[in-house]
Amino acid sequence: MDVYGLLGNPVGHSLSPPMHEAAYEAHEMDATYVTFEPDQDALDGAIQGATALGIAGLNVTIPFKEEAIDHVEPDDLATRIGAVNTIAFPEGDSAGADDRDAVARPIGHNTDATGAVRALRERGFADRQDSLDGATAVVVGAGGAGRAIAFGLADAGATVRVANRTVERATTLASEVPGASGRGLDDLSSIVDDASVLVNATSVGMESDESIVPRSALHDELVVMDAVYRPLETRLVRDADAVGATTVDGSWMLLYQGAAAFERWTGLAAPVDAMRRALRSAL
Repeated sequence: MDVYGLLGNPVGHSLSPPMHEAAYEAHEMDATYVTFEPDQDALDGAIQGATALGIAGLNVTIPFKEEAIDHVEPDDLATRIGAVNTIAFPEGDSAGADDRDAVARPIGHNTDATGAVRALRERGFADRQDSLDGATAVVVGAGGAGRAIAFGLADAGATVRVANRTVERATTLASEVPGASGRGLDDLSSIVDDASVLVNATSVGMESDESIVPRSALHDELVVMDAVYRPLETRLVRDADAVGATTVDGSWMLLYQGAAAFERWTGLAAPVDAMRRALRSAL
């Protein structure tokens, strides 16, 4: 049996297990997905242990995404983002190897970026004539999710505008993303006015019924995605619906980042419909 899993602390709230288990069932794979909760100073040992035990693949979540990059061989996108959320292990049994340097390092990927882009392409732009290539996209938030989404959108051909409560964080991220600019939240109305994409990459709306984006800044030409998936209908999503914008709730990004991880690990096409049903049932 192939074993896949999630590294994080805490992980009890994760929706990854039912989503991935549904994928294995759809493909009739002899596989399982489990959660691991190492101490916050034990990530290196956890990854070494997974390598030795022949774990087939790992997802990585808070608080280990940034630290994980130091314990794997990150691909180009993960390197630029500075975070890893998916680890693929080299084929072959490394258990018992005498020379650690002779064991190929695990490969680190960031499927948060690819998941966000796929969610926007397949849900936001599916019925539209325009696309992400050449779009102007506003990303609200310069934290981990904001970094991943900003780089993903830039790679997809969008011009990115980063807005953040602390302007310095927005401008710092923008300086790393090709063609991007950084502004404060007070400038949201002006930078959203001619944009075609708006993404909330903050946690605002998760714990309270509020939106970080004023409703007055929204318009009907926007594709609006909220990375928050609990609740699915955040205040931002409801406000965007009310003005006629196209909306993408946070479950789609979660789904597609999981699908990208599955495809990295297995080389198989992700059974998105089965994963989606499992995810919706768990929400």
